[in-house]
Amino acid sequence: MYSSIGYSNGHHHHHQPHQQERERMGGGLTSHKDRARRGGRRSRDSLRASEHQQQQQQQQQNDRKPATPCTDFDVAYFHSYAHVGIHEEMIKDRVRTETYRAAIMQNQSFIEGKVVVDVGCGTGILSIFCAQAGAKRVYAVDASDIAVQANEVVKANNLTDKVIVLHGRVEDVEIDEEVDVIISEWMGYMLLYESMLGSVITARDRWLKRGGLILPSYATLYMAPVTHPDRYSESIDFWRNVYGIDMSAMMPLAKQCAFEEPSVETITGENVLTWPHVVKHVDCYTIQIHELESIATTFKFKSMMRAPLHGFAFWFDVEFSTPAISPANNHIPPVVVGSSNNHPMDGCQKKKRANPNEALVLSTAPEDPPTHWQQTMIYFYDPIEVEQDQLIEGSVVLSQSKENARFMNIHLEYASGGRSFVKESVMR
Repeated sequence: MYSSIGYSNGHHHHHQPHQQERERMGGGLTSHKDRARRGGRRSRDSLRASEHQQQQQQQQQNDRKPATPCTDFDVAYFHSYAHVGIHEEMIKDRVRTETYRAAIMQNQSFIEGKVVVDVGCGTGILSIFCAQAGAKRVYAVDASDIAVQANEVVKANNLTDKVIVLHGRVEDVEIDEEVDVIISEWMGYMLLYESMLGSVITARDRWLKRGGLILPSYATLYMAPVTHPDRYSESIDFWRNVYGIDMSAMMPLAKQCAFEEPSVETITGENVLTWPHVVKHVDCYTIQIHELESIATTFKFKSMMRAPLHGFAFWFDVEFSTPAISPANNHIPPVVVGSSNNHPMDGCQKKKRANPNEALVLSTAPEDPPTHWQQTMIYFYDPIEVEQDQLIEGSVVLSQSKENARFMNIHLEYASGGRSFVKESVMR
């Protein structure tokens, strides 16, 4: 997933000297290097739906609950994914693309001769991978105008007999059969930004057969306190001496511009002060849309070293698991092989993945090869000096914005060394 970046005219509330420092962030997610971010993919105007599907469309619509209305925000989101640059960046992310291809080939026995739906297919690359793995039929669904190009890509690869591009929302397009497999690259920054997981849930509830396969099967969002002196130095301390001129008067504005909004950038394992905390574990077979409206967790970290605490980092991983036994209904996950069966629980600290070679995992962790998701940083305006073994505790609430469910409100409370703080932001 992807989007566009902008700076807000956010107002910085000056810190109170001790308890309850309040730092407010408004506006959108920013990138340290001002790069474009994911945001808006999916569209599909039934480019190739059968006449039979079209004839049944009205009756099927009458038989099911009305779809969630498509808002102006949705239209803008879909429009942003019509830009080729977004898809180029995602496809060139070899960690992402090759892990998906490996997952498809690892599950070839569950895809060959079966019906697949690709939710948010973009250029159609995952749909084509599934066709190459022997899928009988692939419905490539996207609400963005990139669907037009996806259809041409399918034609150019002589796959029109297998891949059917549907230009429209998952909530609106019609497929007149159950599917065996759902594949989707739905993850946004901080895993849940852009709220595309809801479309996967909708596809699951509308079309997935009992015992069907969802790729990826599980996802986990993590957070950890970080130290990043170089970032602070290059953005803030720079102003102390500029060609021999004291420009420290610029520092309050520099802090606001650099740290007011969440920042997407790459850090390393050396920046992380503790083992990560599990903010949310997602089981794609059972999660319900209403669970995405608000996610809350409390955390307690113990710093592994003496260092300045500059903020918190968020990242995620997703796991591709192989079904072994069909469940009784769509909302019971299949028994899987290649899964550790000890998935992280919400609110726990995760050390190392048990049996890391059992399941195919796409990770965006700081210690793993970088991806276009990088990590999402929430920086403090001023660092907190922490000692080794000092506690850092608090809570975070991630909630869908009432203005636009694709935006994410972040409410972060944290305390350490007898001082407490609140920071609020909106990822737009």
